[in-house]
Amino acid sequence: MRKINIKIGFITISDRAARGEYEDISGPAMQNWIKNAVLSPYTVEDITIEDNQLLIEKTMIDFADNKHCNLILTTGGTGVTTRDVTPEATHIVCERIFDGFAQQMRNISLRTVPTAILSRQTAGTRGSSLIINLPGKPAAIAICLGAVFLAVPKCLELLDQSNIQIDLDFIEQNLE
Repeated sequence: MRKINIKIGFITISDRAARGEYEDISGPAMQNWIKNAVLSPYTVEDITIEDNQLLIEKTMIDFADNKHCNLILTTGGTGVTTRDVTPEATHIVCERIFDGFAQQMRNISLRTVPTAILSRQTAGTRGSSLIINLPGKPAAIAICLGAVFLAVPKCLELLDQSNIQIDLDFIEQNLE
């Protein structure tokens, strides 16, 4: 297997955080979870942007096509308000949608949060990048990543032959 430099993109989608009116806690929570779960060396691209569908689309395209992120994680914009447009942007940007990721994230979340049925996170691929939408709350981010992350290394391997090593003990602890 050839060695691929792993690059992970983190996109926080929040009007208030992008304008500096609110301290972003979801972006750091997402990055911290990955820091604990991924054993392979990786580089990071990160940005905080407003809830604007065209901006979200352009950012995901930039992270996939120009910055060559193997994995792109978004947080925010997956709810039911009219400003929540991350899934719509993701569906436009992705060439293939992986419904199993969304189903699994909701199934696990429903065990503890009855309103998880309202969450609209999704996942898919653009070129050799895997894009996963996550909710905006840190606890929900951990639950959702724990629910799907065991599939991420195989998906990345199939997309671009990358080899990402993960901490199985950490991930299994997050499934409980």
